[in-house]
Amino acid sequence: MQLLDKSSSDFLYQQVIDYVEKQEKNGVFRAGDKLPSLRKLSKQLDISVPTVKQAYIELERQGAIYARPQSGYYFKAKDVRTLLPMRDSWLTSSPAKIQFRSLIEQVHAVIHLPNTVALGISNPVNAHPPDKALSRLMKGVLSRVAEKAVSYGPVNGDSKLRLSIALRYQEQGVDVDHEDIIITNGAQEALSIALQCVASKGDVVAVESPCFFGLLELVESLGMNVVEVYTCTENGICLNDLEKTLKEHEVKACLFTTTINNPLGSMMSNQDRKKLVELVEKYNTPLIEDEVYSELYFTDEKPKPAELYSKKGLVMTCSSFSKTAAPGYRIGWLLAGKYEENAKRIKRAISCSTAMLPQWTLTDYLMSGEYDKHLNVLRKKLQYNSERMRALITKHFPEEVCISEPKGGGVLWIRCRSHVDTGKLFHEAIENGVSFAPGTIFSASGKYKNFMRISFAVQWSDEKIEAIATLGKIVKKHSLK
Repeated sequence: MQLLDKSSSDFLYQQVIDYVEKQEKNGVFRAGDKLPSLRKLSKQLDISVPTVKQAYIELERQGAIYARPQSGYYFKAKDVRTLLPMRDSWLTSSPAKIQFRSLIEQVHAVIHLPNTVALGISNPVNAHPPDKALSRLMKGVLSRVAEKAVSYGPVNGDSKLRLSIALRYQEQGVDVDHEDIIITNGAQEALSIALQCVASKGDVVAVESPCFFGLLELVESLGMNVVEVYTCTENGICLNDLEKTLKEHEVKACLFTTTINNPLGSMMSNQDRKKLVELVEKYNTPLIEDEVYSELYFTDEKPKPAELYSKKGLVMTCSSFSKTAAPGYRIGWLLAGKYEENAKRIKRAISCSTAMLPQWTLTDYLMSGEYDKHLNVLRKKLQYNSERMRALITKHFPEEVCISEPKGGGVLWIRCRSHVDTGKLFHEAIENGVSFAPGTIFSASGKYKNFMRISFAVQWSDEKIEAIATLGKIVKKHSLK
């Protein structure tokens, strides 16, 4: 059977476009799926590779598909109302204390609730767990280290792990000595140490808005206040707003996630990140960069660390393997810049050392090359999941709902109608077996009441798809009130 009519007056590449669109409409393909390779489709349709290429380029121009370097073309979610910057509706904040601790506690509490689909937790590894590889490596480590596995380790961590991490920064042009790295109990401890190096109780810390609620709760636990800086859904922190904040308030530190913001999924360009570092160092304000999502980029290249652009040593970098490999291992690290000695003292006082067995396991994981192979698969699965989740939300939620288009990470930021209070909607969702993260917990000053964060870091199943449909029904009901 001939799939194309070569005698038709229609251009062949347009017939290819029509064929691809028909296949998608018939359910052969869905959002996130990979299109047939140029060579495979040309053979299937008995046409030239350049003709298929022309069709794919036109589909990409129309926004129907997107290309991944050295991977191919993929379907995008259709008819999505993408969440765009809304600068005019944003009000500059004054220093504030977090107001929604009880709601944050409820979001954490429902993560392990039986018979509940947890879409409120950001755990990207869920999309592609490396548990079998890590289990195998840990068994090998145990056979080598014996009783050393239960002993205390060095305060700043295993030297081979620090060397492996240093090499990864060096590949990006950052001059990092492994002796400068401090291994921590997850990124949260690294962030806590960094904050204590530069700020005290009652001081003001600048954060992105919206900002991951775990960072807000950390700042509050240290007795500090936050001032929110407008953050664009696409390009990250607004530098003009940041400079205004630094002029108007005595900011002791900036705590930002410039690589991939949680919950927006926005990413600053390397050029803007360089300008950011120049700006904070102009005001002699330390920058604490939370870099936990930097490996989970959907762009062509990995974003450069802010550390690369620092000339005064005021940049501190915090990261971990929790979002990329093993959240349960609680292995993070801190590059403390000029505050290194104070950071080591605080680390020693807080926890003395970090568990060695997971450090040795992760060292073997990195050195074997398996970690980078895992990351390549994880990034592809997350990007696929992002498009599929955007398509499902578009299908089941009210048409006025707007959805972020993240540049990496594992979550979507969703805006409902202005009168919808997702904090109230949250409790009804739990009763119906699905959870998400309400928008208010991402702001110390009470913004984003009609927003929600949903994770696309999932293993797809009928249960997950049904949960999205259920949540969509609840949002529709509240939208009509």
